[in-house]
Amino acid sequence: MVYDVNALLNHINRIRKEIGHEEVQIEIKEVLFDRDTNEMWIITNDRPDKSAIIGKGGWVVGRLREELNINSIHVESYSDFLQKEYRMNLSLSKLNSFVKNNELDYDSFLALNNLIDILKIKLENLYSFNFYKYFKDLDDSPYNYFEAEKPTAVVALSGGVDSSFSLILAKKLGFNPIAVTVDPGTIVVPKQFKYNIDKLTKDLDVKHEYIEVDYGELISESLTGRFHPCGRCSKIIEETVYSYAIENNIPIVIFGDMLATGSQCITEQIFNIDEINENENNDIIDVDGEIERHKIIRLNLPASLSLSKLENKSLTSHYNLNKFKGFGCPFLYEVHNKFPHMKKYSIQRILRETRSGVLEPGEALDLIWSFF
Repeated sequence: MVYDVNALLNHINRIRKEIGHEEVQIEIKEVLFDRDTNEMWIITNDRPDKSAIIGKGGWVVGRLREELNINSIHVESYSDFLQKEYRMNLSLSKLNSFVKNNELDYDSFLALNNLIDILKIKLENLYSFNFYKYFKDLDDSPYNYFEAEKPTAVVALSGGVDSSFSLILAKKLGFNPIAVTVDPGTIVVPKQFKYNIDKLTKDLDVKHEYIEVDYGELISESLTGRFHPCGRCSKIIEETVYSYAIENNIPIVIFGDMLATGSQCITEQIFNIDEINENENNDIIDVDGEIERHKIIRLNLPASLSLSKLENKSLTSHYNLNKFKGFGCPFLYEVHNKFPHMKKYSIQRILRETRSGVLEPGEALDLIWSFF
């Protein structure tokens, strides 16, 4: 089996010629191979080189994988890794300063340092870090991350890939998490999502709670075409999960946000008690007669590691969860059917993730086509 860069280039060019692709000059920066998993990483100088190796419809890389008898070939561009490396270093700097400059309880300190540790290891293995293999090796060794004695984080769990990844990672990194699902009914959280939620929390031995929330007003107003539902839905979910964390004295809330990278990966949220319980009489005041304030740490876990959807799926795929096609929940498609112009705003959300590198263009195109 040949892994020399020049020999590999000759192999790729032969395949391109045989299937009728035009001849192009391709630059490869590095080739890596993992014998344990039988996987190859081809790192190209830039995205045009990556496209040339993949080929139209993925034919070139598919033939290459078959002829080399390799389980999987990952083709990545170095220019994309430069951006990822930059963002991860920003996250590392923010996490280090956050841990240093904030008074944290021991469990939070421990769990956040575990996150810092895996971030450093991922930076050292920028091209080929594999979460599943990393944690499997830890499980098989006498060493592992210590788990917090009491629940240190609440994870907002929807049953999708990003939140499922967040829960798995929070558990593996010792946050001793509790998972919470905001449940407005099956039009937003259908049965197949609940299957993932129930299966994953059981497999991970994580406490989980469904919190029923009335979406009546949001649904009725969305069906008048006044606004796109996703923004207000996200706000309700965030407020509900923050409330749960405050009521249960849990210092960290973890979301599966993938866009809040770098300095925004971890932030401190300050709430007035009245903001959390607007409809309740609240007599909790401090000694100065002011409304009590409560601090919650918001951690955007996938964003802190500058992850892509493919990286999320590479870990969650080992838990045999349902896979979903399309973007968003069933209610979003109801809004699209009634008000087709709302698809524009959903597409904008997909393009934001594409611009940030979270989604590959092909993945984004599949999501957009699901609207039509």
